[in-house]
Amino acid sequence: MRRVTFLSPFGGPQLALVAVSQLALVVACAPGAGGDEESEVRSNVQAVVGARTAIAAVGPLAISVGALGSVVPRPDHYAALGALAATRVTRVFVTAGQAVGRGDSLIQFDRGPFDAALKSAAAAVTVAQNARDRAVRLAGEGIVPRKDVDQAGADLAQAEAALVAAQRNEELATLIAPVPGVVTRMTAVLGEAVDPSLGPLVAVADPSALDVVFNLSPSDAGPVRAGMQVAIWSSAGAVGAPLATGAVDAVGAAVDSATRAVAVRARIASSLRPLKIGEAVYGRIAVGVHPRAVTVPLEALVPEGETFKVFVVDSARRAFGRTVTVGARTDAVAEITAGLVGGETVVTYGAYGVSDSAKIVPAKP
Repeated sequence: MRRVTFLSPFGGPQLALVAVSQLALVVACAPGAGGDEESEVRSNVQAVVGARTAIAAVGPLAISVGALGSVVPRPDHYAALGALAATRVTRVFVTAGQAVGRGDSLIQFDRGPFDAALKSAAAAVTVAQNARDRAVRLAGEGIVPRKDVDQAGADLAQAEAALVAAQRNEELATLIAPVPGVVTRMTAVLGEAVDPSLGPLVAVADPSALDVVFNLSPSDAGPVRAGMQVAIWSSAGAVGAPLATGAVDAVGAAVDSATRAVAVRARIASSLRPLKIGEAVYGRIAVGVHPRAVTVPLEALVPEGETFKVFVVDSARRAFGRTVTVGARTDAVAEITAGLVGGETVVTYGAYGVSDSAKIVPAKP
C-alpha cells in the first residue's frame, strides 16, 4: 500500500489509501503485452484437416493412349461410283440403306453419248490403221521416210487406247455394285444431267467390314504399332464394358496438314451392337505395361506451377507436401516416377485443402 496526502475542500488534510496491483501495472505497461503471446499460442495450434488417404501401390500398370475416332468402311469393302462422262440419269435401281449384292445394278445413264463415243473411237481406229498401212507401203517404195511409219504407228496406238476407254465407258453406262453391302449414299435423280465433276453419285459399303480411324497427336502416336489391342466405347467417358474391340491395322507415316494429327486405323474384331459408318467413338490403345510402377489415385495430385506435388502422411498423421514426377496415367491412377516410393501414404480426397504439417483425420464418407 502507498499513502497519499491531499487537501480537502474544507481545508483539512486527508489521507487516502490507494490500492494498486503492481502485477497489473507491470503487465499493462510492458511493451507489446498480449499480442506476441497470442501469436505464439496460435502458432502452436496444429491445423486439423479431414481427408482420405491411400497407400502408394507398386505393381504392373497397363499403359494406353486414348483418342476420339470415327467408324469408316474398310477400303477393300467400299466403293463410290459416278458418271464417267456428261450424260443423263435414265433409271435409279436402289435407294440409300438398301442391301445389294456384287453385280447388282445401281444407276443407269442415257446410253446415247456412250454409244456415239464408242462408234467415233472405232472409226478413228479404222482411219489410223489405214494410215499406218499406207505409210508402211510408201516407205517400202522409198516414197516417204521411215519416220512417217513410226508416227502413223503412234497415232494408231493412241486411237486403239481411246477405243478401249470408250468401250469401258459404254459398259459403265449402267453402274453396278463392285462389292456386296448396303447403299450408304444415293444422290442421283431420275432425269438429272450429270458429269464427272459432280463426284460419286452412289456408294456401297459392307457393314460387316468396318474400321475406326483415330486422330492422335504425334507424341501419342509414337509408341503405337500395328497389332496393338484397342478397346472402343461410344463416348469419351469410357465407362463400363467396351462397345467393341479390335487391333491397330496401320499407323499414318505423316502428320495431316489440317488437323496436325496422325491417323491410326484400327480393325474392329467384335462389337456388342452393329456400328454405324460415321459414328463417333472413343478408343484406348494398349501400348505397353510397366511391370513395377508406383501409382497413386489421380485425386492425390496437386498442381504446382508446371509440376505436381502430393501430400505424404507420416506416422504421426501429419501431412507434408512433396514434389513428384508424373509418368503414365490411366482413368483412375497416375504413375509416379520420382519423389515417392511404394508403401508411403498420401492424401487423396481433400488434398487441395491440406497445408504442410496439417494433422490428417479421416473425412466422413
